[in-house]
Amino acid sequence: MHSIFQPNTPILVSAAPLSILRAEGSVRAGFPSPAEDFAVSRLDIGALLVKHPQATYLLRVAGPSMREFGIDDGDLVAVDRALQARHGCIVVAVIEGEFTVKKLFKAAGMVKLKAGNPTYPDITPKEGQSLEIWGVVTSCIKIFA
Repeated sequence: MHSIFQPNTPILVSAAPLSILRAEGSVRAGFPSPAEDFAVSRLDIGALLVKHPQATYLLRVAGPSMREFGIDDGDLVAVDRALQARHGCIVVAVIEGEFTVKKLFKAAGMVKLKAGNPTYPDITPKEGQSLEIWGVVTSCIKIFA
């Protein structure tokens, strides 16, 4: 499948509204409930996912290093560069010129990037190694079909 969203290529999110139909109510993920008539309204996906349009980018994830945090190979992540990264945030970082998505660990003056897959090592920057927290991941978009 061809896509304009390639790994390591940030795409600025458009500020134009993108609305889709939204059924009022919820769908059960456990036991089914009786069918109901749902009211229909429009939902602006951009307003739901993007708080800072001029600072929010989409990146396609390549690899399984974040699967235990719900981010899989091929997913799109929305990354907000206007947000301040804090301990525990999932971030996009640039290490030696390469993008990576990891969970930020900051404590006692130490910075570490934690993988969400035990087969991948955590990243602790070495002295002299460049590390930039590029932005905070605010959502993950999965395409099933």
